[in-house]
Amino acid sequence: MTFGQAVLFLVQLFAGTGVFLVGVQLLTTNIEQLATEGIKDLFGRTANKKLVNVGIGAATTALIQSSGVTTVLIVGFVNVGVMNLYQATAMIMGANIGTTITAQIAALSAFPITTYVQAAVFVGVMMSMICRKEGAKKAGNILAGLGLIFIGLSLMSDAMKMNRDSIQEIFEHVTNPFLLFFIGIFLTALVQSSSATTSVVIAMSVAGLTIGTGGNEILYIVLGTNIGSCVTALISSIGAGVNAKRASMIHLLFNTLGSLLFMSILLLWPSFSAMTFARWFPSAATRIAMFHTFFNVTCTILFLPFSRLFVRASEFLIRDKQESRKRASTYLDDRMLSSASLALAQLEKETMRMADIAMDGFLTSFEAFQARDTALLSKVQERIDEAGQVNQNILNYLIRLSANSKLSEEKQVASIHSVTGDVMRIAEIADNFIKYTKREVSDKLVFSGEVRGQLDEMVGSIRRLYDLMKQVILEKDHAQMPALDAEEEKVDAYRKQLIDSHIDRLNRGVCQPESSGVFINLVSNLERLGDHLTYIAHTVEG
Repeated sequence: MTFGQAVLFLVQLFAGTGVFLVGVQLLTTNIEQLATEGIKDLFGRTANKKLVNVGIGAATTALIQSSGVTTVLIVGFVNVGVMNLYQATAMIMGANIGTTITAQIAALSAFPITTYVQAAVFVGVMMSMICRKEGAKKAGNILAGLGLIFIGLSLMSDAMKMNRDSIQEIFEHVTNPFLLFFIGIFLTALVQSSSATTSVVIAMSVAGLTIGTGGNEILYIVLGTNIGSCVTALISSIGAGVNAKRASMIHLLFNTLGSLLFMSILLLWPSFSAMTFARWFPSAATRIAMFHTFFNVTCTILFLPFSRLFVRASEFLIRDKQESRKRASTYLDDRMLSSASLALAQLEKETMRMADIAMDGFLTSFEAFQARDTALLSKVQERIDEAGQVNQNILNYLIRLSANSKLSEEKQVASIHSVTGDVMRIAEIADNFIKYTKREVSDKLVFSGEVRGQLDEMVGSIRRLYDLMKQVILEKDHAQMPALDAEEEKVDAYRKQLIDSHIDRLNRGVCQPESSGVFINLVSNLERLGDHLTYIAHTVEG
């Protein structure tokens, strides 16, 4: 092969690989967007049954055609505390099984039917251009992506057929199992797609090329791709919490142990391929795809009973630092932005976390007022500042999410904007209570035990209102709405009762006139707080 021929071969090979990856990206992105609610339901389950979690991981990966996407999502869920490491371990094993579907699709390129499948590109593009409905456009993109996968494989295979003799001379001398193993690791880590590397190997087999003696050699590359595929998850865990890093480590440990186990078998049994898959499947492409599936299914069966050991090993390798023992500081994770429904679910939880912070600030400020304790006010200010920072993080996340969201999702985005505004009003009321406490202490204002008892009752009603609001928002328990509205009416009644009683005491000369400004504003703020909690709960109706 001359220099010019080598350059042309590489250009054709890279072009085919590029078209293949574009096809996979189109297929993955659009299936994922069409099935976001289904994916959300699958990952939202908290079943501790290992086989159920394996099935969820396999089904999700088979659906979206990318173990990288699935594993990154798993790392993201672990990072925000939605999923524990035991669930993640089983799902990662399932994801490895699901990813073999791509190789099975690639193996179809060995059959004449692929010529017709390539026509799906034209049909899909026409659908995407002509159809008005978003779902039909995405279905068109899925068809186009499927067609591009086969076109990319065809381009790679044709490039190899044109230079078959030259390439064969190179690869027939590559027989070192460890070299082939590391080639698989390196190529997969480079392109961050085991599907791409496996598909290149399948394209070689379709072109009639063999590696080494044509025995187990090609299988060593396939084993290497499984370790290389861990790079995506490892990269995604950078900057994440300790448990997210452990989930990535479990993925690496599982794939490495499985690959080393099978490599030992292949080394001890040189005729493995000839005695098994070569006899069962006439097509070399099908043999590679079937081995890939067999490897991952077998490893899952062998290692699933020992999933707890994988978790313990990850905990030993990645030690828990003092600051990581605290609860996850945020539910927001950039990995979720690719799926609007997942991101919105996390935003909802983060908004309620912000509400917890603001409400804690208010309750502390009320405690400070009742106890005339200005020492507590610094803690209140800290909670107000923290709520403001969380609010800013939510707004930034909403802006990024809006860039890729649909109209129906935009309505939810607008709803979250509204809720964060109401939550910040709670923080502002806490800030007002700081002022009331300072004025109470500096001006030596006196409030009777009876008044303070009535204020406690009103705040107790607000606490119950807050709990009902969270039930409605987080648990979707709309049956609590009548009870919530009734509690809000109680808060309104308390305001009227407290102010009427205060005016009566003023008229009788029992109460200090200088306390009126603080007392009336304070009670009005409590009534406003109840209104804002009710507004938040009623956003579910929109």
